Amino acid sequence: MAEPTQSRTAVITGASSGIGAATARELARQGYTVVLTARRADRLEAVAKQVHSDGGTAKVHPLDVTDREAVTAFAGQLESCDVLVNIAGGAYGTEEIAQADPADWQRMYDVNVVGALHMTQSLLPLLVASGDGVVVVLTSTASFTNYEGGGGYSAAKHGAHVLAETLRLEVCGQPLRVIEIAPGMVHTEEFSLNRYRGSSEKADAVYAGVPFPLVAGDVADVVAFAVTRPSHVNIDLLVVRPRAQAAQHKVHRVS
Repeated sequence: MAEPTQSRTAVITGASSGIGAATARELARQGYTVVLTARRADRLEAVAKQVHSDGGTAKVHPLDVTDREAVTAFAGQLESCDVLVNIAGGAYGTEEIAQADPADWQRMYDVNVVGALHMTQSLLPLLVASGDGVVVVLTSTASFTNYEGGGGYSAAKHGAHVLAETLRLEVCGQPLRVIEIAPGMVHTEEFSLNRYRGSSEKADAVYAGVPFPLVAGDVADVVAFAVTRPSHVNIDLLVVRPRAQAAQHKVHRVS
């Protein structure tokens, strides 16, 4: 049986769209007060409006997770935090290593790894003080499988995996669970579009012919499931893919 969520607060990064927005809506439905963070205030307000229309409680805090001073100030404004869901991230570019732009690699590492580090470090005292804290790190199947053109993204997600695994070791014995969720193919409105630098044709080709790729709500459902297990149950690593994807390079497509 899941633990009660009354009066519990969940901070979600990357909550302005995609998996972050879906996770915010789902945790709100589960009874959490959700604190929405991302850079785009207008998009956060739209998500908050959806949460409120469903009877939930949402608070909006525009935030760039790569800005340490801003993250520290944000943490200082919170009275409590029971759950932190690190979703802010992204992939930029598909060039092979020989042609890759180091700035893209830096950008991916900054948001996927250092951003999660900023948030986790800043909120850790509140999470532990809650007596039953949860840190979720959203990685990817790219965190353990490399592929051509994905070196920078895979390196960043490997780093996020290491963050989660190391933190779990270091807080053992404290009232804190550390959960890693690693999705495979998820069709969201922005991820592949950003990766292909705005080319909708290339972005759409990623999912062409794939029957029922995952959508943001599928991943949000998994996050909520993991978070709401009894406090003695830690889901270390949960890999979720669509049925059509057996592995990173094995995808069933129909014409």
